Amino acid sequence: MERLVQITYLEMTSATEAASFDRQRKLDVRRAEVPCPELNRFLYTAVGSDWWWYDRLGWSRAKWLAYLDRPELETWVAYLSGSPAGYFELEAQGESEVELAYCGLLPMFIGRGLGSELLATAIERAWQREPQRVWLHTCSLDHPRALQSYQSHGFKPYRTEEEIKQLPDTPLEFWPGS
Repeated sequence: MERLVQITYLEMTSATEAASFDRQRKLDVRRAEVPCPELNRFLYTAVGSDWWWYDRLGWSRAKWLAYLDRPELETWVAYLSGSPAGYFELEAQGESEVELAYCGLLPMFIGRGLGSELLATAIERAWQREPQRVWLHTCSLDHPRALQSYQSHGFKPYRTEEEIKQLPDTPLEFWPGS
């Protein structure tokens, strides 16, 4: 099916633009320092299955490894009581920018107030790389509160565009056949 998708690009140009949050530190967020295609594919699929994340599903293991095994890319996994709850990827672009490439929670952890903590941690980690700008993009296929959440954390929109996407008839299923 064809669907018109609105894409919004957002940025911060200073760490001082990040909103301060009183975080209770429920999540244990750790960097996955060993490139592991199986882990990243699991996280990508588990987090993105409800939000039409499908672009990487056809990637081979070798392509996943080539993507992950670069100094520019960092994968951070959030755990709650020892269980993976979400993740984010940061990608340095040149010496002056960091993209928050992916960020999200597994479905069972949505609605527990953890998304704000995960996003605040991602922003903090991005600025630790000392860029001049941190940016991301979201779209109308993402969680309905994604754009609002990014803005409440200090990101400012700088561009929007619309694109026709060819999508499956229904969102992807993390549990096919269930």
